[in-house]
Amino acid sequence: MSDLGLLSFYLGIEVKQGDDGISLNQGRYAQRIVESAGLKDCNPCATPMEERLKLSRDSTAPPVDATEYRRLVGSLRYLVHTRPDLAFAVGFVSRFMERPTEEHMVAVKRILRYVAGTMEYGLHYKREKEEQRLIGYSDSDLAGDIDTRRSTSGMLFFLDSSLVSWQSIKQRVVALSSCEAEYVAATNAATQGIWLARLLGELLGKQPKAIELKVDSKSALALAKNPVFHERNKHIDLQYHFIRDCLEEGSINASFITTMDQLADILTKALGRVKFQELRAKIGMVQINQN
Repeated sequence: MSDLGLLSFYLGIEVKQGDDGISLNQGRYAQRIVESAGLKDCNPCATPMEERLKLSRDSTAPPVDATEYRRLVGSLRYLVHTRPDLAFAVGFVSRFMERPTEEHMVAVKRILRYVAGTMEYGLHYKREKEEQRLIGYSDSDLAGDIDTRRSTSGMLFFLDSSLVSWQSIKQRVVALSSCEAEYVAATNAATQGIWLARLLGELLGKQPKAIELKVDSKSALALAKNPVFHERNKHIDLQYHFIRDCLEEGSINASFITTMDQLADILTKALGRVKFQELRAKIGMVQINQN
């Protein structure tokens, strides 16, 4: 075996290790994606998606090369490993793989133009001396997919101030209200949080502490804490009541957070420039010096 020193590059991910912590980014990989798409000298965008953009699978625009579309989207999906700010936009354009059109390709190129202006962005993990806690954020939109009317769940998990897990995913069921959409999103976040807590407990050799989960829906919290909240919720699939058991046994502490402070909002919808850049900074995305 050979000692090659500290890890600096792994499968397209650039790693910088120092006394203050560890930084991860994919600047060179992002540059290759932009160049392969023919957008090397493009004008950068401030956000990856146009605000309130809605696209459908039944677009009447002319079709584009499906292989090229899938290649670009697949490359962007790998970039999401260190770029949570791209998670929603890339997940959105991934819905049109089967029959992409010019409208869908324009959305992909918008993401690439945003990437072109933010190649140096990545995640920085600080060295923490105190015992660390898992803090999660759960959010959803309502019926954001105009084809299936399904909602999008977004979740973020921080180990103190460092973002360690994120997900933006379309829900498997059609929610009949914003309360139900938020409840489903919170349950999905709870399952992820429990797994992360157990993994952290195994690594540290300690019993995992209760996870803090931030939800911006008082009605969803009431439904999770009170099994007889309302008869209209009886139709919700039993699997989504998992969060109730977590709250009862104390493995999760769910609390309300205002919509303005909900960091997972960046994973559920296309935001305006000011709001997007504010949340991008709050979730820990920073410019990393490539030298």
